[in-house]
Amino acid sequence: MAQRRKNEKLGDRVKGLFTLSSALSLLAGVPSNLATIRKFMSAVDWRAAQEEIAGDLEGKIAIIGMPNSGKSTLFNTLEGKYRSFVSSEAGATTGFVRGAFGPFALIDTPGHLRSLQDEAIQESTAVLYLIDATQGVRPRDAEIIQRLLDGEKPFVVALNKCDLVPGDVDEAAARVAARLHVTDVTPISAQTGDNVAEELIPALINTSPETALMLGRLLPEYRRKAANKLVRAATLVSLAAGLQPIPLVDIPILLSNQVRMTLRIAAVYGEPVSAQHLRELVATVTGGLAMRYLAEEVAKMAPFGGDLISGAIAAGGTYALGQVAIEYFERGKQLSSKQINDLFKGYYRRYREEHPVEKSAPALPPPSGPAATDVGGEA
Repeated sequence: MAQRRKNEKLGDRVKGLFTLSSALSLLAGVPSNLATIRKFMSAVDWRAAQEEIAGDLEGKIAIIGMPNSGKSTLFNTLEGKYRSFVSSEAGATTGFVRGAFGPFALIDTPGHLRSLQDEAIQESTAVLYLIDATQGVRPRDAEIIQRLLDGEKPFVVALNKCDLVPGDVDEAAARVAARLHVTDVTPISAQTGDNVAEELIPALINTSPETALMLGRLLPEYRRKAANKLVRAATLVSLAAGLQPIPLVDIPILLSNQVRMTLRIAAVYGEPVSAQHLRELVATVTGGLAMRYLAEEVAKMAPFGGDLISGAIAAGGTYALGQVAIEYFERGKQLSSKQINDLFKGYYRRYREEHPVEKSAPALPPPSGPAATDVGGEA
């Protein structure tokens, strides 16, 4: 009974800590007002963000694999023209073969030259590792995949020559994945092109925001998928930043993250890496973002659960801005200010409804795909 009274008293004290009047007092004491947030916005280094994204567009995907695994054939299939030497003799390729594939270079490396493979992996943005389905997983395959697992380089494993293997190719790929201790292996045929467009390119897009940026820019049919990958990654960064308990520390991080996300989406849609349209877009939703920044800072003052609320607000605002940017470029930059604001509110509301703070799971954005038709604003 005595313990119960202590708990009740503690509960009363906690409630008193966050009444409406105390919240208003806290808000008045936090210098994160609209003017301050606008100053933060003006202080964002747009030029540095543009240069960073321009550098990302020059990335590379390294094609790695054992001799005769089909690296050169896939290289030529992807590039659409005959550039690297294809031969049935193992080790026919004797050095890097670089070919222009949109804004970046694919690198085909000779499988028997380990030093060149290591160099290609180090230089690349992502790695595409090929396994010969007719040979199965060999010790050297397992060794290289383990090195990739131990490193930080994003990679995709593809089981090539599936057109030459009888039986269910998905089951064969699943067995290879289990053997290599990787999440997924994509079955393809570099010779016939099977599954290259349908599964391999989407798998590469999902490896990292940088790869999504490169491939989305290059392949218009994958633009929305690539842009949604960028939004998802930025949303996770904002979620982490919003969980920081100290007020104001996260706002510059959030702004920088949101600006870079929006610039990357513009680059995916083939826009020049320029701040002109982005300034207009971000300026239109500044009011909505600013109020959410304020709400986020106030939420940090809550005695319990404020960090979760703050993180959800930060993530929701980033997700909404990203989806608005996608719609803006999908519709040829023809959205009015009212349409932009209505879309922003609708997407923010959708995110918060789908990711209530009460849930223990991280607040992740919904799966990539076409925008919902009921998010608000004119179609």
